[in-house]
Amino acid sequence: MFPKHLSNNRNRSSFWFISGVCLIAGLASATDHWGQFMASASLSQLPEHTTPALLPGRGLTAADRQDALIAWRYFEQNYRATSGFVDSVAGFPSGTLWDQGSYLFALLSARGIGLIDSTTFETRVATLLRGLEALPLVEGKLPNKVYHSVTLEMVDYKNRPTPDGVGWSALDICRMLAALRALELRHPQHSVQIRQILSGWSLAAMAVDGQLYGSARENGEIVHQQEGRIGYEQYGARAAALWGLDSLFASSALPIMEWTEVQGVDIPVDRRTASAFGAITPTLSEPFFLQGLEMGFNTETALLAHRVYLAQEARFEQTGEYTMVSEGNISVDPYFVYASVHSNDRDWAVMSKDGEHLPDLRTISLKAVHAWDALYETPYTQLLRKELTGLATDGGWIAGQFEADDRPNQVLTANTNAVILQALHYKHAGPLLSFHVGK
Repeated sequence: MFPKHLSNNRNRSSFWFISGVCLIAGLASATDHWGQFMASASLSQLPEHTTPALLPGRGLTAADRQDALIAWRYFEQNYRATSGFVDSVAGFPSGTLWDQGSYLFALLSARGIGLIDSTTFETRVATLLRGLEALPLVEGKLPNKVYHSVTLEMVDYKNRPTPDGVGWSALDICRMLAALRALELRHPQHSVQIRQILSGWSLAAMAVDGQLYGSARENGEIVHQQEGRIGYEQYGARAAALWGLDSLFASSALPIMEWTEVQGVDIPVDRRTASAFGAITPTLSEPFFLQGLEMGFNTETALLAHRVYLAQEARFEQTGEYTMVSEGNISVDPYFVYASVHSNDRDWAVMSKDGEHLPDLRTISLKAVHAWDALYETPYTQLLRKELTGLATDGGWIAGQFEADDRPNQVLTANTNAVILQALHYKHAGPLLSFHVGK
C-alpha cells in the first residue's frame, strides 16, 4: 500500500529507493483523534444513483492478448528465482508485500487467460510460497514493510538490511491475503501450504475491534496505529475478512465518509480531515477498481466506484483534458504521488506523501485506464486505451503519461503491469475471487 511511519496517517505502506524511486505509501490516523472522531461519526446517506451493469466474462480481443503479453514481460524480466519475489520497480532488488500480492494476482491472471502454461505457473507459485515461508517477521509476528527481493532480508527504505524490521503495513498484508485466497480458491492443491504460512503470522495483531492496525518502529520501539483511508481501508478490510479476521467496522466507508461535488458529480471523501488527523486524504481510482476486479462490487462499493470514475470522465468532457487519476510512481522528484479526484480540500489534487500539492505532476494512469475499461468499457475508456498504446516497451507497460506536456511517465512497476493483467482477466472471466473457479 513512508519514512514518517504512523505519525503520518497511511493508505498503505511504501518505501524509498536509494535510486530515488519510492513506492506505495499509506496513511494511519493518530489513536487519540480516532477514538474522538468515531464517537461522533454518523452514517452518511447514499444518494440515488443507478450503477451500470458490469461486463465480466466477455472474452478478449487480439489486441487485449497483445496487451497482456506486454504486461507479462515485466514479470519475466524482474523475477528473482532465488526468492520467488519480483522487484517492485524494474531493476531495483526490493519489494513490498503489496507488490508481491500484485505479482501473485498477475500470475493467476496470466494463467487464467492462457498466457503461461501450468508448468510455469506451478513453478513460480511454489517458489513464491517458499519465499513467503522463509520471511523473517517483525517481532516474530508479521511481515516487514519491505524486503530485499533477492535475499529476503528485512530492509529499510534505502534497501539497507534492518534486522529488527521497520514495522508492518496491514494494508500490504491484506493485499497478499486477497491474492492467497484467490490462489486457494482456484488452485486448492496449495491450500495446506498457504495455511501453514499464515499460521505463522500473527494476523490478529493487525485486525482489532473491527479496524486495521499497522506498526512502525519509532525510537527503537514498535508502535501501533489505525491504518487506512477511504477506499484503501475498505479494500483491506474485505481482504482480511476472507480469512476470518476482525475487520467488519472498516469494511464499510459509511461511518467515515461524506459527499463532495467535483465536476458536477458527488464523490465520496474521507471525513477524517488532513488538518485533524495529520494525513493526506485522497479519493482516487486504485482501491475502488481493485475491489471490483478482485472481489466484485457490493451495493456500496458499486456506487462509490462509479462516482469516482464518473468525475474523471466529466472532467474530460468539460475541459478536454484526458483524466485518469490514481496513486503511482513517477519518473521525477518526489517519485511517488497521489493523483486524486479530491484530496486535502482540493479537487484534482496531486499530493506528495508530505501533503505538498504538485499539479504539474498529474499523470494519466495506464493501470486505471485498463481497470475502468475492464469494469465499464465506456467510449471514454476505449478512447484512452487507444491513445496510450504508445506506452508499451520491451520491459512491459510504463506507468502513464504526464498531463501537462504529454511526456511519458517512464517508470516500470510491478503494480502497473499486474493491474493490467488483472483487468484483462476480469474482461475474460470475471473477478479473480469469484467462486466460479476453474476458468
